Amino acid sequence: MKMMYSKRKQQGAVLLIALVMLLVLTVLTVTNMRGVVLESRITANRMESERLQNLADAATREGEFRFYGPAHLRDKLEPNVTDNCKIDNKLNRYGNNKPCLLNEMTTDLLEDFFSAPISFFKASNSYTNSYDKTNGVGSDEGTDGAGEQDVLAWMPFRGLDPTPANYFTADREKSYWNAYRVMSGSEENETLNPEYGAALEGKGTYFFLITAQANDEIAVQSTVSVVYLGLN
Repeated sequence: MKMMYSKRKQQGAVLLIALVMLLVLTVLTVTNMRGVVLESRITANRMESERLQNLADAATREGEFRFYGPAHLRDKLEPNVTDNCKIDNKLNRYGNNKPCLLNEMTTDLLEDFFSAPISFFKASNSYTNSYDKTNGVGSDEGTDGAGEQDVLAWMPFRGLDPTPANYFTADREKSYWNAYRVMSGSEENETLNPEYGAALEGKGTYFFLITAQANDEIAVQSTVSVVYLGLN
């Protein structure tokens, strides 16, 4: 019996299919890795933003704390940046604190400050030029930071513990604050402080805008009202 065999030429189809599948798997792997990297960056940025916001929120507490108590009432009602907005204005016990109360602004300046407090001080004008250090990082004490006589637009955040050894410190992220007395119109003043001359005596209800920021990147604001019984 004669056996017949058909000879078929090998075409290499298996190798080609394997290469195509390998290419598809490579593309899928690279795409998945890019997605993981993107998710990691988003998570890191979100964590950094939350950390900065927490720091700024903490700084507002110090700004508010500076208005507690009856001591230094004139410094709490009248701006005195040349004395109070300096690095040596440190915390004291029992409300004996002086706030960094910014100079009075026009309505337009106040609107600009309210809408963009960090970039506000970067603009060079007669108002911002009255401050030697107009960013937060420049307010830090050190070789490249603020000197004892520099007037600061942003006070370094120290926390609520008046003991210098317990002041808040950080290697990277730092926060800063300032305050502004919100001046209401005559009708509002008469409603809140009806007694004639009460404001001159430091009596009545006063409103303050506390602004804080972290690393010159993110800012938060709060408004507080404080009732003072007067200078006498």
